[in-house]
Amino acid sequence: MTYLQKKFGMPTLVDTTADASEFTPGGIPDRSMVPAHVEVASARYQNIDVELDPEAKTYWCYMRGHGNVTQGLLDDLTHMQHSMRRMFAERKHEPETPFDYFVFASRIPGTFSLGGDLAMFADKIRNTDRATLTHYAHSCIDVVHANHTAFDLPVVTMALVQGDALGGGLESALSMDMIVAERSAKMGLPEILFNLFPGMGAYSFLSRRLDAARAEKMILSGRIYSAEELYEMGIVDVLAEDGQGDETVREYIDRQAHRHNAYRGVFQMRRRVNTIPHQELLDVVDIWVDAVLNLQEADMRKMARLTAAQDRRRIALAAASIAAMSAE
Repeated sequence: MTYLQKKFGMPTLVDTTADASEFTPGGIPDRSMVPAHVEVASARYQNIDVELDPEAKTYWCYMRGHGNVTQGLLDDLTHMQHSMRRMFAERKHEPETPFDYFVFASRIPGTFSLGGDLAMFADKIRNTDRATLTHYAHSCIDVVHANHTAFDLPVVTMALVQGDALGGGLESALSMDMIVAERSAKMGLPEILFNLFPGMGAYSFLSRRLDAARAEKMILSGRIYSAEELYEMGIVDVLAEDGQGDETVREYIDRQAHRHNAYRGVFQMRRRVNTIPHQELLDVVDIWVDAVLNLQEADMRKMARLTAAQDRRRIALAAASIAAMSAE
């Protein structure tokens, strides 16, 4: 089934404007009458910013907040993914698609994503709240699997990593077709430091990009890698100079615009040959939930120290960013 044949629900968090002339006789707004970039500009989310560059045919999604993957962020990303599918379905008769590229990035200084909501984990572990942990974990899987399949749309997906991408942050980047990273970016899977493992797709994505042995080595080491190291390993696809990530992405898209059909086809073949079923990710994350609930108080103290270190780093980076803007 193609994206043109599927039916998608209306995301409740997206508020698309339309004047009276754009309503059908039944009173439902005909969004296909609104330019796609205008529709995207009208969307409002609590944890992400979205924009569509109509000339480059690129949809940009920037994370906001504290850098952790919260349930609120997951809900916003889910609604955004539904809205993109609907946008294509409603414009299926138009000669051009709404966009060709999707770029996932962050507006948080020095941070792409620090991964899971560790404070929430500790609270739910102490209360043996399996239901909340399972809901969170399944929400993560739904989002990253949609990324992995390019939302069932004819687009190329890219992660732009500027700063740290740790744990679930790296997993979300790995779920995209390509990773563009600035040279100073740091990426890794530190969960082993508090007696856990990354459960939101790391093993599946890395074992396809590398092999099972090297995937396990990365997961069990807890090591943080530089962008250049991951570029040499074939995990990062494009290296950008510090501060030039956005420009590098735009230049790459501009250079490859006339080859979009070929690039999209290659990534489709990759997904077909290295299929990662949704059920595989669900099965793995259910193992993760069991492991989380087995953590002991000593493990959670280590988790708390890591959370405190992330908080201190985030505050320092935010202060440095404010100071830099004030000096300009």
